[in-house]
Amino acid sequence: MSKPTASPPAPGRGIAAWWQAAPFALVFALFFLIPLLLIAMVSFWDFNEYELLPGFTFKNYLSIFEGCGTAPSQCVAFKTYYSTLKFSVLVWLITLLVGFAVAYFLAFHVRSPGTQTLLFVLCTIPFWTSNVIRMISWVPLLGRNGLVNQTLMGLNAIEAPIEWLLFSDFSVVLAFVHLYTMFMIVPIFNSMMRIDRSLLEAASDSGASGWQTVWNVIVPLSRTGIVIGSIFILTIVMGDFVTIGVMGGQQIASIGKIIQVQTSYLQFPLAAANAVILLAVVLMIIRGLTRLVDIRKEL
Repeated sequence: MSKPTASPPAPGRGIAAWWQAAPFALVFALFFLIPLLLIAMVSFWDFNEYELLPGFTFKNYLSIFEGCGTAPSQCVAFKTYYSTLKFSVLVWLITLLVGFAVAYFLAFHVRSPGTQTLLFVLCTIPFWTSNVIRMISWVPLLGRNGLVNQTLMGLNAIEAPIEWLLFSDFSVVLAFVHLYTMFMIVPIFNSMMRIDRSLLEAASDSGASGWQTVWNVIVPLSRTGIVIGSIFILTIVMGDFVTIGVMGGQQIASIGKIIQVQTSYLQFPLAAANAVILLAVVLMIIRGLTRLVDIRKEL
């Protein structure tokens, strides 16, 4: 008995598919590709105090890494990238621990779908207000005369106010964790909800402890969500300048802050060169993370 042959595609189906994809491709080009190309182009321009000078020069890139070859300890670019990466890694680690714990509780310990939805909505409540308002709300708590210091002094736990609670690395990391933990919770929770519960029962029947089940079953099956959340956190923190400026008291450097300052002084080619370098670093990080898991399975 002969096998049925597949019917050829209907005429015009390929053209119709292209027409359907055209609007999305146009939006992608207008709002993503073209701006990136313009930034890359401007990064090779020259400038002075009064105007931009279109042309092609590596002057901006060379000025960013000026002195890095002869005196690496004095290299401003390396120090700034180190500071930015330090905040990114700290925030990523803390949000990963907090996000995984919250997602695990919602996915495996909350049985009622209604309660699950209610608790998930409660997690989104901070997003109902502006990021700046949420950052400023820490000032009356962590300031020199804030609630935390006044309470500790009232309990005679300290004799003088703790200075590093505000306008420090601590306050910057705290604000980042407060603002962006939800970006880690959502993808991890989504991955955990797809895990077959029979696998957990099989692990329990095999004598695995709770921690062994988490490490050997839940974590590997949640890897896609962890990677997606990590991409969100790292890319947001790497380019952020508002949080570091407000919570760091304008005293802590970051790549995003440098780009913002250069833009305010109309040094657009220099800011564009910094933006291209930052984009290259972020893309390398994303490339490294996407090699760990196929994100397309999650989308």
